[in-house]
Amino acid sequence: MAKKSKDQRIQVILECTEQKNSGVPGMSRYITTKNKKNTPERIEIKKYNPYLKKMTVHKEIK
Repeated sequence: MAKKSKDQRIQVILECTEQKNSGVPGMSRYITTKNKKNTPERIEIKKYNPYLKKMTVHKEIK
C-alpha cells in the first residue's frame, strides 16, 4: 500500500493591485497553486490584466 503524504500544494487566488487602485470596473483574478513549504510568504506574479490590456503585478489574497 502506498504511503499517504501530506498535501504540500495549496490553491491561492491572485488579484491585480493596479486595477484596485485605479478605479477601473471589473476585477482581474487568477487561481494557481503554490508549495506552502517552499514559499510560506505571499507570492507576487506578473500576469495579463484583460481590463487594463497590459501586464500587471498580481498579489496573493487570503
